[in-house]
Amino acid sequence: MPEIKSNSLSILALQKFKKNFWGVLSFYFIVFCAFISVFAYVFAPDNSQNANQMHLSIHSRAPGFKVQILTLPSQDISPQSFLNTVFFGKKNTDNEIPIDHYTLEDTILKIYPYSGGEAAGISKEISLKNFPEELTPKEVTDKFIKTHTFILGTDKYGRDMLSRMLVGIRISFSIGFVAVLISLLLGITLGAIAGYFGGKIDALVMWLINVTWSIPTLLLVIAITLALGKGFWQVFIAVGLTMWVEVARVVRGQVLSVKQMQYVTAARALGFTDFRIITKHILPNSLAPVIVISAANFAAAILIESGLSFLGIGAQPPMPSWGAMIKDHYSYIILGKAYLAIIPGLGIMSLVMAFMLIGNALRDALDVKGS
Repeated sequence: MPEIKSNSLSILALQKFKKNFWGVLSFYFIVFCAFISVFAYVFAPDNSQNANQMHLSIHSRAPGFKVQILTLPSQDISPQSFLNTVFFGKKNTDNEIPIDHYTLEDTILKIYPYSGGEAAGISKEISLKNFPEELTPKEVTDKFIKTHTFILGTDKYGRDMLSRMLVGIRISFSIGFVAVLISLLLGITLGAIAGYFGGKIDALVMWLINVTWSIPTLLLVIAITLALGKGFWQVFIAVGLTMWVEVARVVRGQVLSVKQMQYVTAARALGFTDFRIITKHILPNSLAPVIVISAANFAAAILIESGLSFLGIGAQPPMPSWGAMIKDHYSYIILGKAYLAIIPGLGIMSLVMAFMLIGNALRDALDVKGS
């Protein structure tokens, strides 16, 4: 029996997308980054909240740096659920001390804090009473003194760069998702209303679009951020409110074209409401270009957030943001430690490039005339 080929446009678009190597690769990379962003604290070596465990004695160390770290358990243990730890990090109040070496003397643990290969520092004596009583001295050292490897090195505060990068993905994905969601809600709504009803409503919406578009995006985001205050959610709203204009223009143009079709005229003749005609008949046949714009807007939102964080009005410390990480370390480029700024820069570049490539692939796949 011969194979029956589907004429569904969505099936044809999907088949065409699967043939685009860079589009498929970008899709899997984005899915991988999304998975990491959700479970960042599970994979991060430093699973404290915001990966903010500081060790000033080992600041700005190169990738692959190893050191012994003594963990002093806190006596103040606040209850925390498993899910809260997984998604928001551990409320870590333990004290971590990088050390060169240590010795055991009866009930005293004598440690020599890390000195970076210089002359041995002043030793510190720590009573074994600070550790669980049921453990022997040997068990204490085996459990609480570990060799840590900082795969991507440490930042200027001695925090693990790998952990900060992993948790920072969550910021980039969050800003992209929320900003695109806001832009789609505003853009599709206003664009569809303007295109469908026309007349004075169309003129008013187009005036609003042109005024918004005439203001530089970064300047508008800065103004909204300053009005709403510095913070995490304020940046989301500010970026989203600057991205709806392009969506609205595209949707308006699509609606102007589609509303002339015969099936729309038939729907009006059957007495369907304007709301049903717009949502059930016009928009489903107008959203292909919007999908492509959304991918580009996602990438643009990541760049804008990084720029705002670089300027100091984005995500606020100690929350890890790739833009803020570049801001903290760009001066290290001339100090022979350029990797401190290059690593987050590569993260931004790779994620933005993935969204742009998948946007190009979607554009080609949804191009009916080119099929």
